[in-house]
Amino acid sequence: MSGNTFGSIFRVTTFGESHGVGLGVVIDGCPAGLSIDVDKIQAALDKRRPGAAVNGQKSASVTARNEPDRAEILSGVFEGKAEGTPIAIVIRNTSQHSSDYGNLVNTFRPGHADFTFDQKYGFRDYRGGGRASGRETAARVAAGAVAQMILDHFGITVKAWTKKAAGIACKEFDERAIEENSMRAPDNEAAAQMEAKIQELRHKGESAGGIIECKIRGVPAGLGEPVFDKLDSELAKAIMSIGAVKGFEIGDGFAAADSFGSVNNDKMHVENGKPVFDSNHAGGILGGMSNGNDIVLRAAIKPVPSIYLDQKTIKKEEGKFMDTQLAIKGRHDICLCPRIVPVVEAMAAIVVADMLLRNRSSKI
Repeated sequence: MSGNTFGSIFRVTTFGESHGVGLGVVIDGCPAGLSIDVDKIQAALDKRRPGAAVNGQKSASVTARNEPDRAEILSGVFEGKAEGTPIAIVIRNTSQHSSDYGNLVNTFRPGHADFTFDQKYGFRDYRGGGRASGRETAARVAAGAVAQMILDHFGITVKAWTKKAAGIACKEFDERAIEENSMRAPDNEAAAQMEAKIQELRHKGESAGGIIECKIRGVPAGLGEPVFDKLDSELAKAIMSIGAVKGFEIGDGFAAADSFGSVNNDKMHVENGKPVFDSNHAGGILGGMSNGNDIVLRAAIKPVPSIYLDQKTIKKEEGKFMDTQLAIKGRHDICLCPRIVPVVEAMAAIVVADMLLRNRSSKI
């Protein structure tokens, strides 16, 4: 299997499966001397981990699987600083119930990668989805925490939140509220409505999707490579590589299709000798390069495919396909939004950190 590495200079390679011994990440290209705070890595993992609570509240949307997700740094860090050598971090699996997946040995779950893995490789790890499991994102979050340590040196922040879930959209924006409710939404009232709807869906055996929004602040103008490695295209690849993401947009995104040039163009003026944009329809990126505005992106999250309802599907026995019915067992999320928030932050941080390091070679 190829395609397990992301980045050009700050390179991230993840490994491991949902029900194996563990999973982890190797980070190559981290600048020597960078202070590595293990507590920050753990804090990021705690936001994503199954069984996690926000402000003492556990969301109705999340799985009952409860993993400590403790980060173990195996290499690349000495006396709290990056050595400039590969940083290896492992996260061990401790709460896998592989027996829950015994009915999937020959049966393909609708909405999952079971069928495509089988067609590509001739067989698959049916225990929780193996490499295709959302649990792989824990390794990304660990790497993203290290990337954020690079961004901290430049005053760059990355913040994501649930903008919409289970058909309920936020009407207010209070950044403090994001860490006050279990949906990680900037609107506590909307978050309560999301929770109620998700609880209703749980009782029905259903699932839901939503929208994650992310804002990257403090990015200097000029990051990004103007042709194939545009900053927005790299962000798109990074965010779309998250398993549950089915759509991506920057700035006004698809709404720009219904706009006009006189409206969509971000006009500029000078304040105190510095260029300032009057608006941010472009989402902080022009010509594939950051323009100094906040970078604003959104990701569409599909409903969790593992639902507790009978579904039509197929199975393969002795090399032949046949129709069947499937009732999925095990412990599953109902809505992925609150747990994908830290994954979106991580992938965005990895892209910007990589582009910062690439930009050092752009001019004398």
